[in-house]
Amino acid sequence: MNLLSKLFIQYPILLFAITVHEYAHGKTAEHFGDDTAKVTGRLTLNPIAHIDIIGTVVLPVLAMISGVPLFGWAKPVPVNMYIMTRQQVMFVGLAGPIANFFTAGLFSLIYYLFHSFGIDLYGADIIFIYAVVINIVLAVFNLIPIPPLDGSKVLEGLLPYSVARNYENIFRHYGFFILIFLLYSGILWNLLSPIVNFLVKLFLPKIPLLL
Repeated sequence: MNLLSKLFIQYPILLFAITVHEYAHGKTAEHFGDDTAKVTGRLTLNPIAHIDIIGTVVLPVLAMISGVPLFGWAKPVPVNMYIMTRQQVMFVGLAGPIANFFTAGLFSLIYYLFHSFGIDLYGADIIFIYAVVINIVLAVFNLIPIPPLDGSKVLEGLLPYSVARNYENIFRHYGFFILIFLLYSGILWNLLSPIVNFLVKLFLPKIPLLL
């Protein structure tokens, strides 16, 4: 049942969450005058346009087989950072996680509206619950300040220019490998789980934690 849940419930929700995430990046960049995502066909809510072989296919499949929590990422939306200010780049980076928090809040609101009106969801509650959890996990993970995650762009936008450049130069070549190590060593989840659990409880105060 756990495998079926991941395949037919959690995986479609993950695809939706990463699609919303990338669309928000592209739409915010467009707001600041960068139409790269639109020109390349990436400013869309079609998940096929955002599929990354490793992050959207291989990693989730391995998670399903091994029994670990379902996780993944999309192909990053192309952004021309050279025509934007550092603060604008920072807001483009923030847009993805904010979109996921907003989506989690929307699913939470719909879930409680159904219950407040006494509407029986006949077991479909789990869809709303997983939608909240997966969007929160995706948002929190992406706010980690290590390249290529969005948190690195946020941090660089807050740091003095010279410090931000040094930070980027140090981490941009090794950030991905650092993240993989932290992810599969369990260190990353140990650091993030208290934050994720707190936020899930905030969005779904009456639901037992699934994590």
